[in-house]
Amino acid sequence: MKFLKRFFDGVQRDLRLFVFVLLLLEIYRGLFIFFMSNFMSADSGTAQIATAMFAGLRLSLKTAGAVTLISFVLVTIIGLSSRIRLLIGIVASLIFSLLFMLRFPYYRAFQSTFGLEVVQGFHDDIWSIIVTMFQEYGIAWRFLVALLLTVACIALLSRLLLIKSFPLPKLEGTLKTAGFVGGLVVGIFLFGLFVRFGGSFTYGSGINWENAGVTPDEFLNECVLDDVQALYRARSMAKRMEIGEISGVDPDKILESAQIVAVNKNLTEKNLAPYLERKTKGEHIPKPRHIFIILGETFMQWPMLGKYDELLLAEGIKSLIAEDKCYYSRNFMPNGDFTSTAVTGIVTGLPDVNIKVNYQARTFEKLYITSAAPAFKELGYKVDFWYTGMPSWDSIAKLALAQGFSNFYGCPDYNAPKQTTWGTKDENLFNALLSRLNGEPPTVHVILTTTNHPPYNLDLAAEGFDLDATIEKLKKFPNIDDVNQLAVELGHYWYMDEVITNFVRAASERCPESLFVITGDHAVRCDPSTHPTIFEHQSVPFVLYGNGVTKEILPPDVVGDHISIVPTLIELIAPKDFAYYSIAPSLFESDGVGFNNAAFLTAKVAGQIDSDVVELLPHVASNELNSVNLNDERERAMKIIGAMRTVGWWMLTNGLFFGGSDN
Repeated sequence: MKFLKRFFDGVQRDLRLFVFVLLLLEIYRGLFIFFMSNFMSADSGTAQIATAMFAGLRLSLKTAGAVTLISFVLVTIIGLSSRIRLLIGIVASLIFSLLFMLRFPYYRAFQSTFGLEVVQGFHDDIWSIIVTMFQEYGIAWRFLVALLLTVACIALLSRLLLIKSFPLPKLEGTLKTAGFVGGLVVGIFLFGLFVRFGGSFTYGSGINWENAGVTPDEFLNECVLDDVQALYRARSMAKRMEIGEISGVDPDKILESAQIVAVNKNLTEKNLAPYLERKTKGEHIPKPRHIFIILGETFMQWPMLGKYDELLLAEGIKSLIAEDKCYYSRNFMPNGDFTSTAVTGIVTGLPDVNIKVNYQARTFEKLYITSAAPAFKELGYKVDFWYTGMPSWDSIAKLALAQGFSNFYGCPDYNAPKQTTWGTKDENLFNALLSRLNGEPPTVHVILTTTNHPPYNLDLAAEGFDLDATIEKLKKFPNIDDVNQLAVELGHYWYMDEVITNFVRAASERCPESLFVITGDHAVRCDPSTHPTIFEHQSVPFVLYGNGVTKEILPPDVVGDHISIVPTLIELIAPKDFAYYSIAPSLFESDGVGFNNAAFLTAKVAGQIDSDVVELLPHVASNELNSVNLNDERERAMKIIGAMRTVGWWMLTNGLFFGGSDN
């Protein structure tokens, strides 16, 4: 009983520490917004500030919980001196106060709350940074102010912790004692869970640094992150950059790789730019007024294959493919297994080499020579990016704008309500975009959806999807882990297919000169069974639809991947001898290889990189087996893939930009 009394008292004092830290972080957040309000956009007001403050409060639950957990373990459970709890609060107050003061000059310099520049600083001239901080950013007086703030915090916290706790209730009998202890344990567990997920009991409805951009104002979005969460973001970004071995890259063979990639195989230049220059053969279709490149979230290809026809999941895109003005290839690969790699592939033209393009400092300094926006702008287009999620996610807006896009629109920008923690419903984006087409100048729209993404919380019945019928159909297929869950996921896929198809038809009616590319950002996450083929697990569709397109405009089932989309569009619409830069050839000159970080395919073979497993694509007839030398095909594919990845790696680590040469 003595331990229980001490434990009950400790829990109450820990709760005070938690509230103190949480309110301290919220006060600092409010003060920062007040003193730096000139960084807010002119149309931001009280409602946006309140939204940011509330989201920040939820996110700071995690930070306050982490501090309190130390006290809970050391003092409340282990039984160390209560002075340890005060010491923990003092140290936390000093750290938070110092970071609060440093946040001002940092934001003024970088317009972000502690990002990758912090990590980069450890690899820089430390002494020069220290000198600069004293001479330029007033670190001395800022440290003194932080100390004064800490003193005020100590005075408040020490009084708060000295307040007498509620006594332990009288517990007569073993049953009452057990019930009280059980209730206390459950309460602590639920409280911890609520704190861990940022004001929620599930990940899907919680908040974290990746989805914290809840307002249209970038400044307020940065204010949502407290300083600890911002540093955690920087650490996470740095770790992502370090993950994985760069498969196929040979830094010692950069010129040899460039010659493989180049149209002119006889070049011997030391500058890589000439190797990547391509010139168009002349337009294939009338120049469209609008071009739409649609990246459907997890728009995997397998529901479109014949063996899954009875599921009726992709009837929309199939109806487009059936039209005369549509071309479709099944031999298509995403740039990687993640949404961000699809985006960077389209925006920059760089293949995935396990270096996160959107976390590289040079990405935000100059335009890569292979970036999409400059070529489209030279052809007379604006280039806009539309996203159903938050612009701050994975620095996606910052990436697009830094690489030459004219505008970026996330769901806060078109006032769409959030459907999930990741963003709004797909139809809200397409409705907003459709409403702006009238009178809009020629524009290339890159569009990224999110509804087909966990948490799968769409009201499928309201959308018209027959979940029960799909469950019954799925029961006929072998090796499905959870039929009910897969049916729900496929319902979201069905919704995405419907919404995209409806948009294509509506936009085509409103602007008949439009051109559409429809593909998926990746395929992995939703498989037809526990043992999918590599093709089912990886491939995404390539659909080209619009005025002037025919089924013969490209070779049947041409092989390609994300980084071949932009060169294909340029070759499709640009006049003869229009010059542009690309690592990958267009689909008009396909080298017969599509690849990403995990797998590759050719017109004959799909296989997993660095594996002896080779499988035929579903459309290859069995009598073709003997005519294909699989070893030769694999060797040829790996040579091409290695060359492209080596050139892409070199550009990321050395730089090759518009208006400049190799570094």
